[in-house]
Amino acid sequence: MDLCHVPATREKGWYLALMAPNVKGPNYAWLDPSRLYCHPQALQDCVADLLQPFQGDAIDVVAGIDAMGFILGAAAAATLRKGFLAIRKAGHLCVQTVAQPYTDYSGREKVMEVRTDAISPGLRILLVDQWVETGGTMRAAIELVERLGGGLCVPTGVAAICMENSEGGKWIQERYKCSHCVPSHLQPRFDQHQ
Repeated sequence: MDLCHVPATREKGWYLALMAPNVKGPNYAWLDPSRLYCHPQALQDCVADLLQPFQGDAIDVVAGIDAMGFILGAAAAATLRKGFLAIRKAGHLCVQTVAQPYTDYSGREKVMEVRTDAISPGLRILLVDQWVETGGTMRAAIELVERLGGGLCVPTGVAAICMENSEGGKWIQERYKCSHCVPSHLQPRFDQHQ
């Protein structure tokens, strides 16, 4: 599919065909959605699909997870006319932060952080990332939000292009309102990385 073509019928997830499989090996995600972001209608439809379940929900700020979650998170924040909060990999913020260790989809131990002055009790936050594979990265972001909110700040929801039915993905889906773009009939293929 070229980057100018828009299908006559645009069903939820039509833009998933723009993604490309990993050709670089096991240290990379199995699928790359970044080409989807280059297609103007695909990006708009993807963000609309992610936000649809949250229509009518009170959201104060959208938080995107470093780095690819910044793209979808910022687009969602602009669409909602809300602020955007960057949840960063450790060592990138020059202000006071709180940190949370986690294990990413490849099994690597990492640390993410967020500025301490951006989250207050009662703030309603939509957490956005590109993908939830094992759930480790998103769970760490949830823990940061809840800790900074003193237990009085729980995510309004979690959104990602795909939320795999891994143990961690299920943990998130059981506890939070979630949104993703993969149609149910395709979910098994995504879970099996096909």
